[in-house]
Amino acid sequence: MTFWRQWRTRIFLFLAVLGPGFITANVDNDSGGILTYSQAGAQYGYTLLWTMIPITLALIVVQEMCARMGVVTGKGLSDLIREEFGLRITFGMMILLVLVNFGNVVTEFIGIAGSMQLFHISKYLSVPICAVIVWALVVKGDYKSVEKVFLAASVFYIAYIVTGVLSGPDWHLALTETVKMPPVSAWKDKTYLYMTLGVIGTTITPWMQFYLQSSIVEKGVTIKQYKASRLDVIVGSVFTDIVAWFIVVACAATLYTHGIRNISDASVAAEAMKPLAGQYAFILFAAGLFNASLFAASILPLSTAYTVCEGLGFEHGVDKSFGEAPFFYWFYTLLIVLGAATVLIPNFPMYQVAVLSQVLNGVLLPLIMIFMLRLINKHELMGKYTNSRWFNVVAWGTAGIVIAMSLVLVWNQLVG
Repeated sequence: MTFWRQWRTRIFLFLAVLGPGFITANVDNDSGGILTYSQAGAQYGYTLLWTMIPITLALIVVQEMCARMGVVTGKGLSDLIREEFGLRITFGMMILLVLVNFGNVVTEFIGIAGSMQLFHISKYLSVPICAVIVWALVVKGDYKSVEKVFLAASVFYIAYIVTGVLSGPDWHLALTETVKMPPVSAWKDKTYLYMTLGVIGTTITPWMQFYLQSSIVEKGVTIKQYKASRLDVIVGSVFTDIVAWFIVVACAATLYTHGIRNISDASVAAEAMKPLAGQYAFILFAAGLFNASLFAASILPLSTAYTVCEGLGFEHGVDKSFGEAPFFYWFYTLLIVLGAATVLIPNFPMYQVAVLSQVLNGVLLPLIMIFMLRLINKHELMGKYTNSRWFNVVAWGTAGIVIAMSLVLVWNQLVG
């Protein structure tokens, strides 16, 4: 009886803190991430599935550090960077982050427009309506209600798992490629190398670290709830990469098998899948893209508003009223309005904007990783919750790999 009581207590404690880690990890599967995974499956079939294991481990390591800093300090990442490294560095970082995130916001509205056009709904109707929904959700709701909506949106990613099953993949080959490293000859193919870097690099982005830590602080997670919060991060990271695995599998089983190697955006992948995997697979893939884009279009401006307000010392938080945190809400509103309006401009260079945001993302990420590792190892800040020696080995190793990949991707985008 005592055993079941202990487990029931642990489950209730986990459910109490469930949200920040699970939501942040799942938003990573936004329209840009779905495009990357779809292209990986279409271009190389099942052979890039091995990346899902290191992706999951890297995501857990980085997200756990942010969650721990939020729980221990009660402050957001931008707040800590300003206090420890000064306003000048923080301001420069914020400018770069705003540029990166604005490009990502535009990309999410492109995903909304593309997914709705699959159902014959014009972007001039779908984008403004979705922009109003996204705005009203955060401005009119409080933290608890907004988090419930975000959790529901996270669960809807199951649509991609069902799509993967409906696509009729070669399960044995898919599972084998997941645990098998590619042959040495594969690395001689430059496009395979860049695709590998793209798949891994799309997992860890600067905005995720700021949003996760800020949402943990606003949720009020305490030291006593730290273990449950860490489990939230682990569960979220594993679930989001299972979804990514099924996206690659679905496109490998349909597009790659039928010789469709290149796709310009995720909506094209859904449309190409329709005659190959059937109407239900098409509907689920397209609906999943719409959900992911709408979800991320809510989170990315929110993450940016958190970061800027923390860095400049303004009042912020979804639980604050418009009157209590005017700059926070006006900045959030401006990002949504400009992001949606940009997509509605005829002949706007959408692809170039997406590429530019990825380049800026690659420039910013190494800097953020170094800030995080210096902060998490500051004893006067973290006390006994600094990284252990072995965790530091793993964390710095992960940071080194992520930084190297980011620099390679930036170079590839610039010379390409």
